[in-house]
Amino acid sequence: MTTDTAKEQALIEALRGVTTATLTTVLLKKGLRNVWMRGAMPLEPGQPRIVGRAFTLRFVPAREDLATPASWSSPISTRAAIEAMPEGCICVVDAMGITDAGIFGDILCARMKKRGVAALVTDGVVRDVAGVRGTGLPVWCAGVAAPPSVAGLTFVAWEQPVGCGGVAVFPGDMVVIDDDGAVLIPADLVEAVTEESVEQERLEGWIMTQVEAGVPLPGLYPANAENKARYEAWKAQSGQ
Repeated sequence: MTTDTAKEQALIEALRGVTTATLTTVLLKKGLRNVWMRGAMPLEPGQPRIVGRAFTLRFVPAREDLATPASWSSPISTRAAIEAMPEGCICVVDAMGITDAGIFGDILCARMKKRGVAALVTDGVVRDVAGVRGTGLPVWCAGVAAPPSVAGLTFVAWEQPVGCGGVAVFPGDMVVIDDDGAVLIPADLVEAVTEESVEQERLEGWIMTQVEAGVPLPGLYPANAENKARYEAWKAQSGQ
């Protein structure tokens, strides 16, 4: 394993222990408010938290001469895009929030699962929902619909900047998904955000023990100087 690969895996493992709620707070402190993808919620609640680099797909409104079943065989198609997806990526699809045309069904999701894609995230919907669930591919979406994608959308590109759920997503950004939804971490901020988020989770874990011990919230959450000192002492003693 190369140093870069080992570093990437370490970041991913660390982020698997961080909630999307914590990430939004840390990103807010850095001035980023618009990082939670609206409409992208787990198709199956209770899935494990998933972390991966974004591989982006983009749809535009349907145009009758382009959005046809024949387009599925085009070199520029969702089928071709899936074959370009690297193992471990999270497929982030800009479907413009359209909820009456399913962007993917069971066969496409099965192929993504076979290729080792970590998850599908979209502000649109899927179809063949029973079959999609059967593939085992984790999906975050805005629901389900029977009509195919070409009923409302035209596929145009992959690995370009997209807007998913109102969030600007660039290829290679880090995406973290759990039961609270999908959160984006800009690629250049991944290391700093991961470090701060792990520490925030550690602090909040300690705060929870204090709450369970009966300590009042004022001065505890957020921690004042006295409680910060108590936390640092605990951290030193416990080797955290």
